[in-house]
Amino acid sequence: MRRKDKEITERSQIEAVIRQSIICRLGMADDNIPYIVPLCFGYRDNALYIHGAPEGKKIEILKKNQDVCFEFDLNTELVEAESACSWSMKYQSVIGCGKASFLEDPEEKRQALEIIMNQYSDKSFRFPEEAINKISVIKIAITSMTGKQSGFK
Repeated sequence: MRRKDKEITERSQIEAVIRQSIICRLGMADDNIPYIVPLCFGYRDNALYIHGAPEGKKIEILKKNQDVCFEFDLNTELVEAESACSWSMKYQSVIGCGKASFLEDPEEKRQALEIIMNQYSDKSFRFPEEAINKISVIKIAITSMTGKQSGFK
């Protein structure tokens, strides 16, 4: 990282940014053409979990290329200044890479859906077998990630 003074070095702080985020932006490549999509997600044990329809552009791309990148940001705020060149942004962010895989086992899919829902709620949920069978659930094993912040100590 070029700006070491902005790097978040503590793993617990990087994970705090992820846990407080409500959107994960997932980047993929389709024959060298970038494609990015904002998603609901869950995070646990160095893995991200996402879900969606069993068909569509995201699914098509991931079946061809499992290498992905992801981004989270939070606490963003524009910082104005007298000079245009002194304007800045206050933020915390995490960027990383990983390898996507499709979960097929219904119990693994159910557990992943629980992880996703735990990102947004403390409530317990039931996932009917019919619903589990109709969706794709994807696990992203994180291979690397870094955190960065500006305007925080």
